[in-house]
Amino acid sequence: MKYPGFSFIALLVWVMFTLSSCSTEFERVRTSNDPKLILNKANDYFKDEDWVSAQTLYELAVQFYRGKTEAEDIFFNIAYTYYHTGEYITASHYFSNFVSTFYTSKKKEEADFMAAYAHYKLSPNFKLDQSYSQKSIDALQTFVNKYPDSKRISECNKLMDEMRKKMEKKAHQQGLLYYKLGQYQSAVKSFEILLKDYPGSAFENEAKYLLVKASYELAANSVEEKKEERFNETVAYCKKYMDKFKDRKLNKEIKEIYEKSLQNIKKIKA
Repeated sequence: MKYPGFSFIALLVWVMFTLSSCSTEFERVRTSNDPKLILNKANDYFKDEDWVSAQTLYELAVQFYRGKTEAEDIFFNIAYTYYHTGEYITASHYFSNFVSTFYTSKKKEEADFMAAYAHYKLSPNFKLDQSYSQKSIDALQTFVNKYPDSKRISECNKLMDEMRKKMEKKAHQQGLLYYKLGQYQSAVKSFEILLKDYPGSAFENEAKYLLVKASYELAANSVEEKKEERFNETVAYCKKYMDKFKDRKLNKEIKEIYEKSLQNIKKIKA
C-alpha cells in the first residue's frame, strides 16, 4: 500500500538533514581558528555564489592574513560579496579602500570601476532624489580621467549619459510640477537650472515656453516693488524664445505675453 505523503515527508527530512549538515559544516569551519581551512572554505563559498557565508569567513580570515600575500584577494572578494548582496555603499567603500591599500595590484582598475559602478546601482527612479546619480557621474568621470585607455571607457560614457538623462528628466518634471502647483518662482528656477545644466535638452522647447509663462505669472502676482524687474525678465525670456524657435502657434502666444509685459512696465513707469 502506497502512502501519498510518504515521498514528500522523506524529501522534507532529506532537505532538513542537508541544511543541518551544511550549517554544522559552516559552524565547524567558522569556529575552527584554522586560517587555511577558513580561507579555503571562504573561497569555496565564493565560487558557489554563497555570498553571505563567504563574506563571514573572509572577514574572519582577514585577521590571520593581514599584511600577507593572500590579503589582496581576500579584501577584493569581500568587496564583491557586499556588491552581490546589494550592499552597494559598503561595497564601494571596500573597493575604494582596496585601491588605496593595494595600489600596485593588477586588480586596481577593476576595483576603481566597481567603486563607481556601485554608486550607479544606487541611482533610483528619476522621480526620486538624484544625489546618487550625481555621485555616480562624478565617480565614473574620475575613472575615465584616471584610466583614459581603459576598455571600460565606452561603458562609463554610456552609464554617465544614462544618469544625465535621468537627472534631466527629474529637473523637467520638477519644474512642471511647480508650474502646475502655481509655485512660479520655484518653476522659473527649475527651468533655468534645466536649461543651464542640460544644453540641447530634449525638453528645451517646452522648458523655455513654460519659463516664459511662469515668469509672467510670477511678475503679475508680485508685490509692486518687484513687478518692473520681473516683467523685464519676462521680456528677456520672450525675446530668447522667439529668436530660438519658429513655431508660429506658440510664438503668437509668446508675443502676446511679450506685449502685455511691455504694457505693464509702461504702466509701472507712468
